[in-house]
Amino acid sequence: MARYYGSILLSAGLATAAWAVDSQDYPYRPVSFTEVKLTDSFWQPRIETNRTVTVPFAFEQCERTGRIENFKVAGGLSDRPWTGKYGFNDSDVSKVLEGTAYCLNVKKDLELEKCLDDLISWYAAAQEEDGFLYTWWTAGRRKGSYVPAGCTPRVDRGRWDNLSHAHQLYNVGHMYEAGVAHYLATGKRSLLDICIRNADLICETFAPEDNREVPGHQEIEIGLVKLYRVTGDRKYLEQAKRFLDRRGQHGNLHSELKASQNHLPVLEQNEAVGHAVRANYMYCAMADVAALTGDPGYLAAVDRLWEDVVSTKIYVTGGTGARARGEAYGDRYELPNAGYCETCAAIAVVYWNHRMFMLHGDAKYIDVLERALYNNVLSGLGMDGKHFFYGNRLTVTEHGDQRKKWFGCACCPSNLTRFIASIGGYMYAVRDKTVYVNLYGQSDAKVKLADRTVGISQTTGYPWNGDVRITVSPNKAGRFSLKLRIPGWAAGRLIPGDLYTVAPGSTFQWEFSCKVNGEDAKADYEAGYAVLDRNWQEGDFIEVTWPMVPLRVLCHEAVEPNRGRIALQRGPIVYCVEGLDVRREQEEYHLPDNAVLRAEHRADLLNGVTVIKLGDNGFAIPYYARSHRGNCWMDVWIARGPVRNLVSASSWV
Repeated sequence: MARYYGSILLSAGLATAAWAVDSQDYPYRPVSFTEVKLTDSFWQPRIETNRTVTVPFAFEQCERTGRIENFKVAGGLSDRPWTGKYGFNDSDVSKVLEGTAYCLNVKKDLELEKCLDDLISWYAAAQEEDGFLYTWWTAGRRKGSYVPAGCTPRVDRGRWDNLSHAHQLYNVGHMYEAGVAHYLATGKRSLLDICIRNADLICETFAPEDNREVPGHQEIEIGLVKLYRVTGDRKYLEQAKRFLDRRGQHGNLHSELKASQNHLPVLEQNEAVGHAVRANYMYCAMADVAALTGDPGYLAAVDRLWEDVVSTKIYVTGGTGARARGEAYGDRYELPNAGYCETCAAIAVVYWNHRMFMLHGDAKYIDVLERALYNNVLSGLGMDGKHFFYGNRLTVTEHGDQRKKWFGCACCPSNLTRFIASIGGYMYAVRDKTVYVNLYGQSDAKVKLADRTVGISQTTGYPWNGDVRITVSPNKAGRFSLKLRIPGWAAGRLIPGDLYTVAPGSTFQWEFSCKVNGEDAKADYEAGYAVLDRNWQEGDFIEVTWPMVPLRVLCHEAVEPNRGRIALQRGPIVYCVEGLDVRREQEEYHLPDNAVLRAEHRADLLNGVTVIKLGDNGFAIPYYARSHRGNCWMDVWIARGPVRNLVSASSWV
């Protein structure tokens, strides 16, 4: 193994390996979630529920549905038939395994570690002699079992058949991520070695120029980059780039090729199209390649695609994917409120925007990350830790919309297990002698700079209030900088661009306050950050206040369904109205422009939430907390006047 450096980067998808020090890489580097302990009443209970409820429940479901048994079937350890409808079911097991490894980093559990040892032994049994691993194909050869065509290759045509629709490469990408996470959590190479054997086969098979095949569902590129980081073997990075470079070489704009972003070379793509999860994963990989190779073409392309999404294609909840058909991005400004907004796509929005910050160091990317995190991602996970949404609509009829325990296509529940465990990895970053404070939440962290280690503690009621006290404890006094992100919503800038804006007449005003050791501090402002550069010593403290008032949000006029409607936001939280809180029919309900909005914390409601009282029109709850109290209608975008007058009410008066 090559020597590896720095802290573990389990920050939900950027990297589960250490940073190389002598090569091109991201200039801004995250502080691992293993160095951040959340102690608040918002995230800490969710992280613990994930560890004690969601991860065991997901394993149970993978066992019940045959996903785990399939590895035994492929390995000749079981006489049962291969079970399931989808060839990508292997990936669900790998994602839960990865999430479990993250949990082991937080709290050692020898029994759980033994369960992983057993599971990994079944991976080893299922792996063919040359490194190939795809349980459906291997089990089919052994037992003559078949599953429906369309998502799998045909056994009689060979293991690499139907790459555009099958998931041979997608599955192993998730396995690589799990293998790296397991190695860094336990020090064991058992799964990592399985991954390396498979990746060597992939490189041997797909490196030759006469093999122009590319994955139908992007993911292996992210996994290959993680293998590169932990092994130092550059061929894995080169293969990731090779898969990206080969996309769109046929110059065919057919819709089926757009679905997997294979319609144009990636460096020529200007618009986000097709399956939203595939797209967002691909954009993550493009950012990785841009950082690790220094290729300016990749940087320019991923910047263009980001601008397209945040300017015209992202929901106010941070969701992406307007169309249920194809789980896909729509046209510019195509944002129907009954749109898809898959949970996995929102998780990928977080992954992607974290990488964009690491490339550029601008707070605007964290603004987008935070929007997706607190709204679309959290909507996908029930408060009990074992009910889930696959899609996250912004409007629901009177029949309601209830989370389910599991899905035939279970990518979202398994994805959440690995994501929630690593929330703390998004809070801080470093560059040279500067610490970036990106997210706020009561916590304790240990941040390593080049010449010192800095303890940082936050005391705050965020996201319910905007008062934050940050105590700084360097192991040796000296000069360095702290950059405190000024949340875009606190400055009246909801999202980069003009897709969503604060409505004129909202009770918003800029009231940023910053004190150091009780005295007003003069801060410089740079790329969305307040910069405090000074000599710091143990016990120094900063007090900042972000204004948190209910905001009326307007949508760009080009989004036809939202004309004459407003959304509500307070702090990072987007709100919705549920029918049981207003006692009116959905077609009749509207919120007049002169209704007084007032925040009120309700410890007795939905595990403790701040609601927005809507004058005499009931109250709104956080969007993520919807659908926990029975069937009823729900809207994020609320009519400002009687529905029949919506068109004429499209401008603010």
